[in-house]
Amino acid sequence: MCCCVRFLVAICVTVFVCVFCPKAQAADKAPPRNVLLYVTDDQGTDDAGCYGHPVIKTPGLDMLAKEGTRFTRAYCTTSSCSASRSVILTGMHNHATGHYGHMHRQHHFSALDNVKSLPMLLKQAGYRTAVFGKHHVAPDTVFPFDLIVRGREIKPRNPINMAKRAEEFITADKRQPFFLMFCTSEPHRPFSRKGFEHYSAEDVIVPPYLPDTPECREELAQYYASTERADSGLVELMKILKATGNWDNTLVVYVSDNGIPFPGAKTTVYEPGVRLPCVIRDPQAKRKGVVTDAMVTWADLTPTILDWTRAMPKTPWFHGRSLMPVLDQEHPEGWDEIYLSHTFHEITTYYPMRAVRSGRYKCILNVAHQLPYPFASDLYASKTWQGVLRRGDKTYSPRTVDAYVHRPRYELYDLETDPWEAHNLASDPAHAKTLATLQAKLKKWQKETKDPWAVKYRYE
Repeated sequence: MCCCVRFLVAICVTVFVCVFCPKAQAADKAPPRNVLLYVTDDQGTDDAGCYGHPVIKTPGLDMLAKEGTRFTRAYCTTSSCSASRSVILTGMHNHATGHYGHMHRQHHFSALDNVKSLPMLLKQAGYRTAVFGKHHVAPDTVFPFDLIVRGREIKPRNPINMAKRAEEFITADKRQPFFLMFCTSEPHRPFSRKGFEHYSAEDVIVPPYLPDTPECREELAQYYASTERADSGLVELMKILKATGNWDNTLVVYVSDNGIPFPGAKTTVYEPGVRLPCVIRDPQAKRKGVVTDAMVTWADLTPTILDWTRAMPKTPWFHGRSLMPVLDQEHPEGWDEIYLSHTFHEITTYYPMRAVRSGRYKCILNVAHQLPYPFASDLYASKTWQGVLRRGDKTYSPRTVDAYVHRPRYELYDLETDPWEAHNLASDPAHAKTLATLQAKLKKWQKETKDPWAVKYRYE
């Protein structure tokens, strides 16, 4: 009798839980934790409405910022498309992965075979993975997306149509979570403006790091329109996420791969080349519209996404760290130092730079300072730079042309008093102690991250 009673009691408890405790059932059927990683191509410093730009209209990013966290001190680690994306997708500096520069055509850079990437780790965790547009990394064995849809396959080619095409992937399987990397070709040169051709040279505001010339104004007007075009894809994707019931279970991460495509920004480690927009929306966050001054880099993005998806390796090897703990903090402690590493853009533009920003100071090491600074082909051909050459201008705001092309081994800047890095303090005796401290930090970091160029301290 006792055994029968126990059996009947167990059945009653089970029935009670199933009927009256639906949360117990739901726990076994938790919604998928999806990820949308939205990457624009060459969107520069503060070039969005939510970052205070008075002209450029970015309703998609503005809405995302109201729903999430906007970073004011976010940095790519290398201001070059391919190399930067390799950092985004591995959580490691490109000098450690071997993806030193562009992967396409004759440039032929790619990650080492033993590198473990974000799509690889998410696939192992049961995720469907896709990249739409320009992902620009190699080889596919290291970055094994289930689906790759290149921008040129979308006709007519634009971010809105690409987003509509991505809906098929988003809704393909509701039982399996997805990771979608969405990469616009805008606002890269040549500037794509169709549908947004409403700016003239008189409309633009020339930032302090660019020259106020007719050529620069003309190109900035085109850049404004192309930036707005890039934002249109985000607007469409957010509509799709809401319409398909995925808005409340999808982490949205928005970044640009590198700085604005003008000399003085892209391919440099100066602020306009590396300080970029970054907005993250955690659908489960209690606070919205947070603005944080945590100093972060794109090496932090892979750890953040793995943290959110609960796919973090037991023994992480990343150079970055998860941003999840600081999404609700305006001024978090311990987030005031970052490192940068750039070596190539194209195979012909060898110019390794390493930099540390610690608090208000930035120290740059120009490893090959004996060489003239090389230009990316699209930047050299720009009307802005060609105008400088044609007129024989001596200055390229905020520095001289000669200072831009010929650089010393070390540069030191106080970014509080000199935000556009016009006054190099490396030879100033009053800043000798600061320089020595940052030099030591840089050297230590290079060795810790297995930077091949650390050998230069020994042999040169």
